[in-house]
Amino acid sequence: MELGIATFADLATGVSPQQRMRELMEEVELADQLGLDVFAIGEHHRPDFLVSSPATVLAAAAVRTEQIRLSSAVTVLSSDDPVRVFQQFAHVDLLSGGRAEIMAGRGSFIESFPLFGYELDDYDELYAEKLDLLLKIRASEYVTWSGAHRPALNNAGVWPRPLQNLLPIWVAVGGSPQSVIRAGTLGLPLTIAIIGGTYAHFAPLAELYREAFAAAAHDPAEPKLAINTHAFVADSLAAADSAFAGGYLAMMNRIGRERGWPPSGQREYELLRSARGPLAVGSPSLVAEKILAEHALFGHQRYVAQMSVGAVAHRDVLRSMELFGTEVAPVIRAELARPTTSAAAVDPR
Repeated sequence: MELGIATFADLATGVSPQQRMRELMEEVELADQLGLDVFAIGEHHRPDFLVSSPATVLAAAAVRTEQIRLSSAVTVLSSDDPVRVFQQFAHVDLLSGGRAEIMAGRGSFIESFPLFGYELDDYDELYAEKLDLLLKIRASEYVTWSGAHRPALNNAGVWPRPLQNLLPIWVAVGGSPQSVIRAGTLGLPLTIAIIGGTYAHFAPLAELYREAFAAAAHDPAEPKLAINTHAFVADSLAAADSAFAGGYLAMMNRIGRERGWPPSGQREYELLRSARGPLAVGSPSLVAEKILAEHALFGHQRYVAQMSVGAVAHRDVLRSMELFGTEVAPVIRAELARPTTSAAAVDPR
């Protein structure tokens, strides 16, 4: 199973955008040095997150890293132009020697829609149409295409072409069955982001994806699934809570007030990091146990940990990444390399 890091590059109070960008480069360089498989950066258009153009930052990361794959998390495709998205990630691919990926999603925030002149009423139609165009551009350098929300293309050439053929495009979802079915029908890899409830609640989505993949006559051995959760590793559970819980709860409550969610406190946090919750927080052994339990349930091919959440201190994030790469990852890789792993004995319900 591939192991990686995702970040929204949260902007804490008192941290300038320039400083946060330097910290972000330190994070991706460390992930590369640790031998992790992927580093993914989210797109947002609001003051509490740094990155509005993941491809720009990934291009910088491409020339400062050597092995790690570089992805968005996500590219908000509904409010972007697929031609420009493809061109930008083709540049990242060329700069990185073939390590770029696009994680295409509809986005969990709505600021980009009015910013770029789109209507929220067209939310799903925009995504479906633009994903169709993006896949056609990926398949051929000359494209003929028409749709309702973008000018038509008539044998238009799209350059440059990436080094990879085909440039990986993932579909990222937060729980929409319709999006899960779309990914399976199109034969695309799927990322499921789990931020609440119990992770077992999301198991039917993984099965739905595999069923749609097989029903569309794709090779049933080929579906690729990723699970993305919040995570944090420290030398002990108490140290992890001390470094992570405050910033995490502040971020979740800030967003929750915008969306009308009830406030979260210590009780809710402890439920989320309990054995059945999605938070992978604690000592290296506890985090490894949680990720292996999830793998026993989902059978996924990639796990991505989002550690830099809210106002979590940069030095603590770097330490968490170091422990993830040097103590958690080796345990997971060794266990999953065995014919039968201890993860199968974990009850995920």
